[in-house]
Amino acid sequence: MEYTLNGEYMSMDIPKLESFIFEKMSKTKLPGLSIAIVKDDEVIYSRGFGFRDVENGLHATPNTIYGIGSVTKSFTCLAIMQLVEKGLLSLEDPIYKYVDVNIKPFNEEIKVWHLMTHSSGIPALAYAEALIRSIVGDDATWVPIASPEDIISFIKGAENWVESRPGERFFYLNEGYVILGKIIEKVSGKRYVDYVKEKILVPLEMNRSYFLKEELDKDPEVAKPYVITKDGKRIKSTYPYGITADGGLFSNVLDLTHYILMYLNRGTYRGEEILSKGSIEEMEKGRIDVPFRFVGGEKYGYGWLIVPDFLGYKLVCHSGSILVSTAYVGYIPEVKIGVALLSNGSGYPLSYIGVYALALALGKDPERELPFIRNDRILDKLTGTYETYRGTVKARVVRRGDMLYIEMGGKYTATSVPLVPKELSEDVAHFIVPRLTGPLEVEFRVKDHEIILIYERYKFKKLSA
Repeated sequence: MEYTLNGEYMSMDIPKLESFIFEKMSKTKLPGLSIAIVKDDEVIYSRGFGFRDVENGLHATPNTIYGIGSVTKSFTCLAIMQLVEKGLLSLEDPIYKYVDVNIKPFNEEIKVWHLMTHSSGIPALAYAEALIRSIVGDDATWVPIASPEDIISFIKGAENWVESRPGERFFYLNEGYVILGKIIEKVSGKRYVDYVKEKILVPLEMNRSYFLKEELDKDPEVAKPYVITKDGKRIKSTYPYGITADGGLFSNVLDLTHYILMYLNRGTYRGEEILSKGSIEEMEKGRIDVPFRFVGGEKYGYGWLIVPDFLGYKLVCHSGSILVSTAYVGYIPEVKIGVALLSNGSGYPLSYIGVYALALALGKDPERELPFIRNDRILDKLTGTYETYRGTVKARVVRRGDMLYIEMGGKYTATSVPLVPKELSEDVAHFIVPRLTGPLEVEFRVKDHEIILIYERYKFKKLSA
């Protein structure tokens, strides 16, 4: 696959990307995944991996539909910016002007842009987490929320839950985006789902993107949603319908390429202006620091996460999850490259696969250039069974998320010790065990395919994975 990047001919290593995807899907038990990559004005790669329906042996394709979760938030902000351009509202308007929510953190007004940047001062109220877990059959507090109106009722008691002044601190707030959806309805005179369909989906020819279950049920290629349990079992589940402006859109990666191309072309799609160039660039400005990092310097804009220096370029991106379906969309405006990924489960982060693909598209080696990819492999390498001299003591090093744990014990006693990464390399990895009496240093040494663990008084040698 060849294309031009900054005046030079490039060839993207697709086999490397496909091998990486297959490896991570296998490891985390993802049923299916679809991906599409755009460069300039065309789709240069698209493919489905695995199953959209495991039980019936139906494979995933680029046309397979999944829930895109919080990637929907950028659609909501795009709609808000359209209404701003029409002079129907201002981002500086207080939200109580449009909705019956008059929470004032530290006696300051929450403005429209505060909700767009998750900086209202209200920590996550977690309605979506509770609702999704309840619907899929997991243990959770039941919240009887079936509509945006229910959310308005739910949030009214949060006056004493505020933590900071508006615009001061990032707290991811799904409920805030539901309120934005209600503002869109109030100002436009249309249902949120109808406005987004008429003003965004139809002009972008996203003809197989839906909000409503009755529309989704008519489509012949919708992925079955799966819960992937902590022991790796796939349980066929259901989508959490009723979520709207904060994460309710269903789409496919080819439709999402139309959406990406509109941003890459500064608000225009096939000659039709969806939003002005100036407003697109306003959406892409980082406005509030976020507490999570995977490259450095990330800020939240209007419905997008902004990475100011991704291998020398600004990256605009967002992830999405409704537990039984996950998503990632990212694009680099300067070189007009973008990627969309969707899956019917929660496993290996699609954001990691997405930036892996973007690095390859930039002609970079992600294994070398992206530290978290390298660190991910190091942690995997260190997991397994270890034993001391002549097998007198055995231990297991297991991984849970981004942490390793040493597990020791037998029938009557057991310990699980967390290892906090300090410094990781291919040859030596140092960790800290937090203790009330002071931290304990732990060391792994890798040489000639042999791994040695030094923990407290013990020297262990790795036996198996």
